[in-house]
Amino acid sequence: MSVRPLQALPLELLRQRSSTKWRSYGDDVIPMFVAETDFPLAPAITAALARAVEIGDTGYTPPRPGIDLDFADFAERRWAWRPDPARIRWTGDVMMGVVEVLRAVTSPGDRVVVTPPVYPPFYDTVEEAGAVVERVPLRDTGERWELDLEGIEQALAAGARSVLLCNPHNPTGTVHTRESLAGLARLAHRYGATVVSDEIHAPLTHAPAVFIPFLDAAPEAAAVGYTVTSASKTYNLAGLKCAVIVTGSDETAAVVRALPWEVEWRAGLFGVIANRAAFAPESDAWLAQLLVALDDNRRLLADLLAEHLPLARYRVPEAGFLAWVDVSAYGWGDNPAPFVRREAKVALHHGPLFGAEGVGHVRINVGCAPEVLREAIARIGALVG
Repeated sequence: MSVRPLQALPLELLRQRSSTKWRSYGDDVIPMFVAETDFPLAPAITAALARAVEIGDTGYTPPRPGIDLDFADFAERRWAWRPDPARIRWTGDVMMGVVEVLRAVTSPGDRVVVTPPVYPPFYDTVEEAGAVVERVPLRDTGERWELDLEGIEQALAAGARSVLLCNPHNPTGTVHTRESLAGLARLAHRYGATVVSDEIHAPLTHAPAVFIPFLDAAPEAAAVGYTVTSASKTYNLAGLKCAVIVTGSDETAAVVRALPWEVEWRAGLFGVIANRAAFAPESDAWLAQLLVALDDNRRLLADLLAEHLPLARYRVPEAGFLAWVDVSAYGWGDNPAPFVRREAKVALHHGPLFGAEGVGHVRINVGCAPEVLREAIARIGALVG
């Protein structure tokens, strides 16, 4: 039986939200910049949060909130990989977890490899941890992006101590292959480095691409890797603070256990409640519908760009709801997003914030109703019409 796409909420209801997406600009602007989606919450999440409010369950997060078992079960269902629940800890959000792990595995001034174009907070978190960013851009094969393993090896051989991995990759939507991830794990192991993998977009992988958890990519990955992830991107829970830190060996688990105790206390109770409901089997049907909706929209965007912005360059992402689009052919400057927002009343993410590789690019959030996507691209297209 075919799965029907999840329906986005109507604009008049979405504009009643008080989150960043809906409070940054006026009602004349279509917001497609920040990674929030326009769909109703999964019913299991709504029910769990409503029950907590009903009974006043608004206190401190308990010492053993149960999310370790829930995430292990979820990973087993989705990716046929079951991390050991004893090696799963929790914190406030993914970037918070990344910073704390980097602090633990690097020393001040150590270099950490990032692979631009990449999620802008990666640069900030490396610096917050006291380390120094070393850029090794993704390699463009002409058909897809991939990790530049030769460049990463050069950086590690020259003394870089860690690699901050985005798996799947934001903003390109690249789902890294097992071969690529295994190669990275072997390099890190050879040079005594670590890999910190942000896997927040993993549940949004679109077939036929197959998501490979870094810790499951090769035997060496368990020895060098730390995964930080959350239900927040897939289930639109960014305001409810909770993420998990996952390790694959006794040695790396000991590093995480040795983090300051307040790292776990930063997870909010509502975040834990919502993440547990998201990871529960009851939310799997909702996720299946969401993936159909996002699959339709990522393909619709290709058609709309061909119609309205034929000089734009876009590869349909393998994961997520974020589209990386090169509009440099239109001469809207190194950072086209402010021009588009001002002239077309469509707010897009600023390409250069993702690195120098983002010059002339924008990132478009397609986690919306198809009619909203059509209107947004038609508005932008009118600038060249």
